Amino acid sequence: MSLNGSLSADFEFPMLRTQLEASCATRGCPGRGASPVTRREMLAASANGFGMLALSALMSNKASADIALHSPLPTPHLPPRAKHVIFCFMDGGVSHVDSFDPKTKLDELDGKPFLESKNPTANGNRQWLKSPWAFRKHGESGMPISSLFPHIAAHADDLAVIRSMKADLPIHSTGVLFLHTGSNNAGRPSLGSWVNYGLGSESHNLPGFVVLSFGVVPCGGFENYSSGFLPANQQATMLNADGVPLDNLTPGDKNSRIQQAKLALLRGQDESFSRTLGVDDAVESAIKNYEMAYRMQSLVPDVLDLSRESAATQQLYGIDSKVPSQRLYGIQCLRARRLIESGVRFVEITCPPGASNGTWDQHGNLKAGHEKNALDTDQAIGGLITDLKQRGLFDETLIVWAGEFGRTPHSAGRDGRDHHPEGFSVWLAGGGVRGGTAYGATDDLGMHSVENICTMHDLHATILHLMGLDHERLTFRFAGRDFRLTDVHGNVVQEVLA
Repeated sequence: MSLNGSLSADFEFPMLRTQLEASCATRGCPGRGASPVTRREMLAASANGFGMLALSALMSNKASADIALHSPLPTPHLPPRAKHVIFCFMDGGVSHVDSFDPKTKLDELDGKPFLESKNPTANGNRQWLKSPWAFRKHGESGMPISSLFPHIAAHADDLAVIRSMKADLPIHSTGVLFLHTGSNNAGRPSLGSWVNYGLGSESHNLPGFVVLSFGVVPCGGFENYSSGFLPANQQATMLNADGVPLDNLTPGDKNSRIQQAKLALLRGQDESFSRTLGVDDAVESAIKNYEMAYRMQSLVPDVLDLSRESAATQQLYGIDSKVPSQRLYGIQCLRARRLIESGVRFVEITCPPGASNGTWDQHGNLKAGHEKNALDTDQAIGGLITDLKQRGLFDETLIVWAGEFGRTPHSAGRDGRDHHPEGFSVWLAGGGVRGGTAYGATDDLGMHSVENICTMHDLHATILHLMGLDHERLTFRFAGRDFRLTDVHGNVVQEVLA
């Protein structure tokens, strides 16, 4: 039986076939002009405990999509401005006063004692520290951007920089978790899970939420990518950022029928267990995951194969770099483009490991660490924007560049900054974003957000809005109440919308 075979004479399990045909005789079977058999009915028919074979192997592509794999995609609450999200996670906290929020007053106070109340994560003997990098205005908007990011600066008129971000705590674990889930507490669904839950996946053979990873899990752990209380199939699929995209992706069984039989056995066991419990939500998610894994075997290697990309495209992303971490980030950004081009709804890009361990957390060696991380990421992100424009994908793709907090304008030494949640910068670009915009402000020294303060809930509400989702209506009933990504908070930042 071929991979795309159907329920026919070559069905190798006559008992199960007989049961299925008998159970649906009164309502018709696929291919007989009557309504199709649902997954639940097929499972129920397999009373012998053996379950069904991999649906993608038993049905045609069309039947597989129509019957078992996709219900109609959810209807957005609002006209969507973007169809996909690429989240460039800047792990560790980029210094806002060294990137997108220039503070000339720091030049005047450089080296002088910092006499204000101590930052919770800062040591004593503080002193003001000016930026080691020059700022220059870019584009028609005159957006000031530091020399750390020349390639991103070339797209200044595409960026909406929010300079007035404010986080809750100066702690990596809770900060990263809040950025990803809208909560300091573990157990909440990730932003990517909420987007995928609200909109569904455009791809039949790829997951809707993908994280490209180098094997380094950020503070907060895998909870950052969890589906939480949402259906389990909404959690992130972790793909390797370089090399083989997924371990054990190649079937161990050369004979596809053997693999199908094993999958059928797993389904049967899950179905039997579900009947014992009287619930089947977890089973349904497991079955969906089996089906998705089966289909990913052939498509994922092809989608993430960069050998089909031209030399010019690979150079655009910096993949020809002799710096390993820069090359790796370029591969990751290009793979992200290929994934959203293939219908993946939400892709997160992580920082590559390097001399600074891939994070922006420079309590010391600020200059060396920030320059290393900027070298790794700047060209690839600039190349991503250029590439999306060339392919007509920029206006339907939302790019989010953000970390968990910023860094202090002062230092315990002469070359380092500490955690700073009181004011920092993020930026958006792409579908529905008003480019060339600087929203909000910190004070003259970059200490506190003072104008149009933007919280993580506001950022999340804005991202959902651009994707056509009302953050107050995107809810899930759990533990007796309706939960949402933004909890009971959040306002859409209208000023960054086109």
